[in-house]
Amino acid sequence: MRKYLSRRDFLKLAGLGAGALAFTRLTPAMLDARWDLFSQPKRLPQFPNSEIIGRVCESDVDLRSRPTNNPNANNSLGKLNADTLVEWNREVVGDVVGGLPNQRYVETPQGYVYASIVQPTKNLPNVSVSELPGGQGFWAEVTVPYVDLAHEGTIASPWLQDLMKYNFPPRLYYGQVVWIDQVRTSNGYPEYRWNEDAHGRGYGYGGGYGEFYWADGAALKVLTDDDVSTISPEVAPDDKTLNIDLDYQTLSCLEYGREVFFCRISSGKKFDPVTGLVTDSFATPAGTLLTYWKIISKNMTAGSESAGYSTPAVPWCTFIASGGVAIHGAFWHNAFGERRSHGCVNVTPEDAKWIFRWTMPYVSLQAGEERRELPDHGTIATSTETKF
Repeated sequence: MRKYLSRRDFLKLAGLGAGALAFTRLTPAMLDARWDLFSQPKRLPQFPNSEIIGRVCESDVDLRSRPTNNPNANNSLGKLNADTLVEWNREVVGDVVGGLPNQRYVETPQGYVYASIVQPTKNLPNVSVSELPGGQGFWAEVTVPYVDLAHEGTIASPWLQDLMKYNFPPRLYYGQVVWIDQVRTSNGYPEYRWNEDAHGRGYGYGGGYGEFYWADGAALKVLTDDDVSTISPEVAPDDKTLNIDLDYQTLSCLEYGREVFFCRISSGKKFDPVTGLVTDSFATPAGTLLTYWKIISKNMTAGSESAGYSTPAVPWCTFIASGGVAIHGAFWHNAFGERRSHGCVNVTPEDAKWIFRWTMPYVSLQAGEERRELPDHGTIATSTETKF
């Protein structure tokens, strides 16, 4: 098992649906003192040698000798920091007390980690391109557990400022999708520049900060037309329907009324994280909805300076209701099957990509086509919930 640089209360900083994020503004002197940590590109590290690699998404996570958090078990072997990588042997059903709905643990060679806070990833490095294909930029998907970023230009985003405050380097994680607008070679290695606002190509729509980051090109797969091609194009749009069960936290895609895809979700949470009281503020809407617009990747930012979130490069967003409610990939947790979002429908990045390709409106990689809005022409999504 490998441990990496720790950070305090990382979940308060890093993710949509992960809790309150304090949008702390750093002084120029504070930024200058921490610049070296963020200005130099880094090569990919040596990742654990296993088919599935678990990335711990929170700080101070227990590594246990048995798959239970029962305090009477007295089985803690130590603590894991956020972004610790573990070899993922298998998932097992454990004994989880304290009202947590998921009972799954990840078995590693060193012990057991609660599965809801371990993202399953893979290490699939890529052969990098040495120049922009056709002189144009391209969309790229992270296919390794994480890649460190080097910032270029003006610091604007609360996401980066808060990471700097806690001396933790900015990273992209497995499953995120970004727009690359430049390629360079540094010390013999191709590096890609992530344009966080994508020069108006849709990514920054409603939340981009226009920042630039360099990353090891081996971490990023250049997306092709196959990555966004329509699934089941022979099925008429009216014969595709999408069912979201908020009670059981599941999602199904149906063709002619027959299920062709199923996954677990994390919809809007029922409890206010500050007061602990039941609230409808974060509820995912029930009723007949429509996949009325989609975007390959989006910065999701909401809230205030005292309580909010800012998450760049949220992948494969399929919007189903007003107020920014979308089905999208979530790389900051593995708690699918329980409510925990701010109203969106969280699924794994892989599941989000499948849903994105299957639903209307159909999206391509062509300029201006990464974001499509077709009111009244999307796939019907039925969201159900039993009121107790």
